[in-house]
Amino acid sequence: MTVKIIIMNKISLFLAIICCISLNSYNAQSQSKIGSLLKKLPAAKPKAKTTTVKTTATTATPAISSTDNPTTSEIGEGIKQALEIGISKGADQLSAKDGFLGNLAIKILFPPEAEKVEKTLRAIGLGSLADNVVTSLNRAAEDAAKEAKPIFLSAIKQMTIADATNILLGSKDSATEYFKRVTTAQLTEKFAPVITNSLSKVGATKYWGDAATSYNKVPMVKPVNTDLPAYVTQKAIDGMFIQVAQEELSIRDNLGARSSTLLQKVFGYADKAK
Repeated sequence: MTVKIIIMNKISLFLAIICCISLNSYNAQSQSKIGSLLKKLPAAKPKAKTTTVKTTATTATPAISSTDNPTTSEIGEGIKQALEIGISKGADQLSAKDGFLGNLAIKILFPPEAEKVEKTLRAIGLGSLADNVVTSLNRAAEDAAKEAKPIFLSAIKQMTIADATNILLGSKDSATEYFKRVTTAQLTEKFAPVITNSLSKVGATKYWGDAATSYNKVPMVKPVNTDLPAYVTQKAIDGMFIQVAQEELSIRDNLGARSSTLLQKVFGYADKAK
């Protein structure tokens, strides 16, 4: 009986060992199969790193079209731009040496009432004295012309849109007439003392005094007593406006002077409106 029990216990132990070995083998095979299946699955793609790009919106400045009609503000700006260029150029030319003396259109000669003085001086061999008078009168005007530029530029800055439109669509001397209206008093005020000083500086007062004295000594002539500073001041101002008128014509008629899109647009519109 005891032997039988011992044999049964050994059999039970052997079966238990067999079961454990089978279970372990099954688990290993299962794990191997699961591993194979996992390998066949597609690998998860790594999440793409997203970056946010900030964009700054820019507003393009609209270009000036030369085909559309100009606005009133463009007319004002265009007229001022053109006049500043032209008037500055004209004033600089007149204030340079021979600006008056070398320009036959504005050269200052003897006063009309003193033309007989010049003729008499030349007739009696004093032609060089007459030449000195003419040269000195023009040098004084050239000296005074330096004062004109800031006065004209100030008048341009004060110009209203209505003034600019009237100039653009008006007659060919509309700008010149505008300047005469708004600058003559200022020019006279500025020119008079400068010319008086210049006449003395360049010797005009002396030359004129010598010429008048020499003439007045001629028998049977009526003495000449011209107010030389007033005469030269007026002639200098007249010369300035003649130059302004020439520059205005150039601005209106010279297509090459329309150096910007704005000027082409404004004056092109004026051409069509004629």
